[in-house]
Amino acid sequence: MLVSAKEMLNKAKAGKYAVGQFNINNLEWTKAILLTAEELKSPVILGVSEGAGKYMCGYTTVVGMVNGMINELGITVPVALHLDHGSYEGAKKCIEAGFSSVMFDGSHYPIEENIAKTKELVKICEEKGLSLEAEVGAIGGEEDGVIGSGEVADPEECKMIADLGVTMLAAGIGNIHGKYPENWAGLSFDTLDAIQQLTGTMPLVLHGGTGIPADMIQKAISLGVSKINVNTECQLAFAAATREYVEAGKDLQGKGFDPRKLLAPGFEAIKATVKEKMELFGSVGKA
Repeated sequence: MLVSAKEMLNKAKAGKYAVGQFNINNLEWTKAILLTAEELKSPVILGVSEGAGKYMCGYTTVVGMVNGMINELGITVPVALHLDHGSYEGAKKCIEAGFSSVMFDGSHYPIEENIAKTKELVKICEEKGLSLEAEVGAIGGEEDGVIGSGEVADPEECKMIADLGVTMLAAGIGNIHGKYPENWAGLSFDTLDAIQQLTGTMPLVLHGGTGIPADMIQKAISLGVSKINVNTECQLAFAAATREYVEAGKDLQGKGFDPRKLLAPGFEAIKATVKEKMELFGSVGKA
């Protein structure tokens, strides 16, 4: 059964570790992440971007697949199904479809409009017992067409949004989606510290977790980051393992072209990546 991310993230914040949000793109992704979470007894958040939702034939399809897998695989750890970087309309659709958590990314709106829309969603999510993530200050890189350049959020604006009653807050602290450029300046820990001081016990979210050095990740967790999003890293691992399989000519041997065989190395590569991240984030054994 899907759960809201609220309890798992409050526990993470209090316990100084982070829960990983791993974005899903298809059945293999979902299965790999769920099995790894179960093996490591770690809570987990499955992220779905609006683009991935469309690719997987809509949000109700995703909900059906995830609920089915939790049952069939006997998953006992807490699992939240979360809309990543949702629009206002997208958030409402996911709530209707049966997601247990949504993100409304109003960071590109003027702060007043971000507040008004967030307020409405807080009300709906509270009634239904869902968790809600809000965002302040654009995060660098490209996320479904929204481009920011490693911007840094204003701590005062973060407090304004946090005070509306959202469950968790994503704030730009110089992080970027996708691969980090050579000239990246690193995370702004001063900003993170200032945000944490104003938002208190609220779990903070770090987007663009791929490529941030491990020591920076650990420092961010010590400063109140309780949820870290990983997507690109799993995609790169899946692609590399699939390439290796094909380049070795294994798809031409026997029934090597069968998708169950063809996609197996990529599936294992996702599992290995998720395990590595859960160990780094400190969520192993915390289910």
